[in-house]
Amino acid sequence: MKKLFAFFGACLASLTVMAQDAPDALVQQVTEEVLEVVRKDKDIQNGNTQKVIELVERKVLPHFNFSRMTALAVGKDWRKASPQQQQQLTHEFKTLLVRTYSNALTGYRNQKIVYKPFKMNAGDTEVLVRTEVLQPGSKPVQLDYSLEKQDSGWKVFDVVVAGISLVTNYRDQFGQEVRAGGIDGLISAIATKNKSLESAQGKK
Repeated sequence: MKKLFAFFGACLASLTVMAQDAPDALVQQVTEEVLEVVRKDKDIQNGNTQKVIELVERKVLPHFNFSRMTALAVGKDWRKASPQQQQQLTHEFKTLLVRTYSNALTGYRNQKIVYKPFKMNAGDTEVLVRTEVLQPGSKPVQLDYSLEKQDSGWKVFDVVVAGISLVTNYRDQFGQEVRAGGIDGLISAIATKNKSLESAQGKK
């Protein structure tokens, strides 16, 4: 499942479309551009996680609403956090997503994307772009993107893989950490996980 969640990073790793473009067109154009890069980049295919991280940080992060993603992941406990704690949580959660899923992007090979029919009403500020990942030897996987329209353009605030939300997938785990050690305990737990991932990736 982590590798499937990771696939969203590959599909949205170069958001360069103009803000006024339709969200489905943005997803499709970016997906095709990025997968072409991954297919050709031998370093990424050989497991160069740092190269993927740099790509994600440069191209993806400006186009995701990590504050909203973190609030959704933390759930009701988000309101217990001070503004400074919310900032720390957002930073650590963003780092967790980047490190966890950048590693799995190196496993991309011959997947194909099918884009589902898209409907959007005039004035909509939140939309769902649905796609399907065709994997050789495996069943197709539904991959849906939730986007919101901001002044700077469309931004992703959740990804749903096979019916499972990326952000709410963490909610139970994060809730347990808050009950055990409060908001600071959750921040510490995510930071520790990030250091572990960094250390493991540094050994590759």
